[in-house]
Amino acid sequence: METINYIIVSSESSIDWIGRKVTGAHNGTIGIKNGNFIFSDGKIKGGNVVIDTTSIKILDISDPAANAQFAGHLASDDFFSIEKFPTASFEILNVKKLSNGNFYLEGNLTIKDITHPAGFEVSLQNQANTAALSGKLVIDRTLYDIKFRSGNFFKDLGDTLIYNDFELDFTINAEAVFSGQSQN
Repeated sequence: METINYIIVSSESSIDWIGRKVTGAHNGTIGIKNGNFIFSDGKIKGGNVVIDTTSIKILDISDPAANAQFAGHLASDDFFSIEKFPTASFEILNVKKLSNGNFYLEGNLTIKDITHPAGFEVSLQNQANTAALSGKLVIDRTLYDIKFRSGNFFKDLGDTLIYNDFELDFTINAEAVFSGQSQN
């Protein structure tokens, strides 16, 4: 049984986020700090992805002042508290094969030092020394103490209500690291 560690190549990986509210949506990107995937006999067995919450960007607001104000709000305690919690993470605990190249990952998602189980489908392309995972993770923000304008916690929000679920669409690329080879 051959076990190979694949290190995430942050510069070749991307996460697009979208958050919806009654009157529309906002979208942007967030970076991956680091992580890895463990493969055994060509199948994913585990791993960890660390997200850099300080890298959050808003793409749908072009006015620089409004963009900076919104970015500051996302960084605040109303949302991600990035000064206190500069990273979030997902640890893979279980992998179920759905079909050829498609898997269901289960694990622990940690945001703001609060951990809950999470699961989602991924598509995996694994070649000789590279692996690429892509998929979508839908997160209920209220589980992670992100309650700003949530209908679960505030009444009479009208058109200022922000939906609890937000989405992360991701493509993560990783390269195999063999013994004796330096890691990033």
